[in-house]
Amino acid sequence: MTDSRIDTLKKMLEKDPDDSFTKYAIGLEYMSQNEPEKARDIFERLLISDPLYTATYYQLGKVYEMIEDERMAKKTYEQGIIETTRQGEFHSRDELEQAVNDLL
Repeated sequence: MTDSRIDTLKKMLEKDPDDSFTKYAIGLEYMSQNEPEKARDIFERLLISDPLYTATYYQLGKVYEMIEDERMAKKTYEQGIIETTRQGEFHSRDELEQAVNDLL
């Protein structure tokens, strides 16, 4: 993945600034480029604008693990567990629970 991919996604976001999927994709691109701080910023803002976009909790937790902030990783996973349970997304909830267990 190159900067041109991120540039393309940013152009898409300019056309639809509320598109959570595009924001999420940008965060994933930053993660794949080993830029966790940029990914963290994207995912944190995404959770503020769209806390129902549950995939973000897992990825943001992983970013916190990358930057060695286990406290925030655990907190993020736990918030995701609450939201995925509320939405009935049990597979996602199970993944988040496993992520918390892996931290222990």
